[in-house]
Amino acid sequence: MVMIPRLLAALAVATAAFAQPADPGPALRGQIDGKFYVAPGGVYRITIPVLPELGGQISDTDNVVTFRDDFNVQISIACFTQDATQRWELSTRGLKDYLVYFFGNYVLPDFQQALPGTRVESAKFAPGLADGALIVYTLLPGGSMFGQKAAVLGAPEKPPVAKRGNLVFVHREHIYVISTELAERVIERSNYRKTTAEEDEILRQRLADLVATIGYSTETAK
Repeated sequence: MVMIPRLLAALAVATAAFAQPADPGPALRGQIDGKFYVAPGGVYRITIPVLPELGGQISDTDNVVTFRDDFNVQISIACFTQDATQRWELSTRGLKDYLVYFFGNYVLPDFQQALPGTRVESAKFAPGLADGALIVYTLLPGGSMFGQKAAVLGAPEKPPVAKRGNLVFVHREHIYVISTELAERVIERSNYRKTTAEEDEILRQRLADLVATIGYSTETAK
């Protein structure tokens, strides 16, 4: 199997600084350019989706950046260069099946290893988003980034089941995985009334809005 950095391992490192609020954490591998975060190597830039005055924090590794604030934002963006094997898989499988293959083989197992019981609730291919993207909705028992906040608000002690929307797409021989948690599901708890369809649409729109703010380096164009 081709060697790709384990997504959850990278995410764990990227979010480790959040566990120590008094510690500013390691220096960023990427750069802050005004209102933009620029990934290592300049592969892409994205409008920073958190504000310092709302507790916004940024942590990254060579492949993953995580944005989080004190209210309801938790976003991770992973970007990996496709090697020859991955490019071959894409060319032989076609885009839709390749994205399903990549998520099933490289993303979901890491979630399941870190958080047993994690499962795919549903998935959908969106041909008009990012030139063709797979949206996967996952349920992660005890996997919320807002569990402590829910506890402070008086929620039950039982770890909540977090829901994330995951967007997987390919651009210029890089594969991207954007993941965001539906924080309201955990924070509001007993007052939460959204249906599954409503949850999916909220996450889909948030992911689409994020993609719309990404710019790509012309240096990676073929």
